Amino acid sequence: MSEDLIVVEELCKEFVRAGTVTQVLRSVSFSVRKGQFACIVGSSGAGKSTLLSILGTLLGPTSGEVRFDGRDVFDASKSALSRFRNERIGFVFQFHHLLPEFSAVENVSVPLLIRRVAPRAAQVQAMSLLERVGLEHRISHRPAELSFGEQQRVAVARALVGEPEIVLADEPTGNLDHETGDRVFSLLLDLTVRRGRTLVVVTHNQELASHAVQVLRLVDGACVSG
Repeated sequence: MSEDLIVVEELCKEFVRAGTVTQVLRSVSFSVRKGQFACIVGSSGAGKSTLLSILGTLLGPTSGEVRFDGRDVFDASKSALSRFRNERIGFVFQFHHLLPEFSAVENVSVPLLIRRVAPRAAQVQAMSLLERVGLEHRISHRPAELSFGEQQRVAVARALVGEPEIVLADEPTGNLDHETGDRVFSLLLDLTVRRGRTLVVVTHNQELASHAVQVLRLVDGACVSG
């Protein structure tokens, strides 16, 4: 049996604005095994995206623990957290967040350049990923010259170019039509779970969630199933 890669215990998150405290996550606990596909579902405002941001160390918790390979990731320094995100986590968002002035291959190269990989080597790896997502004929095109589905495939390639152990996706097909969304989702599964990577997806799409090994349902910031 595979071991737990991510363990979340009694996770709470509060935001304070103008003296008002809003509790977004309340004592959330769950675990995800290596190579598993897990979905986080729930209505708008349930805390799904906040939870995913904490898993990706983009936000810190108010209390509780997030452990990767048995270590509390938030015990690390800011610079160590930045390295952790760059080396071990890939992100795919509903809106692709591509750099508009960069070509497809340049966008995909960015995570490697942050690691100080030589530009030529980064480009070669980026081109290989673009080939795997079926965009070898679009490598020099900028985002505005690509369809929504092509832009999201570039975003998937960018998330995977550094061979992360964990891919976190926030509504990765939410901005696409049904057919294009299905293609992007199948591609994401093929390049992650089917290759031994761990995939955690936030979604409203029940059909997509039905493919998950584990479904975590949030209601008003609390976990009601997992």
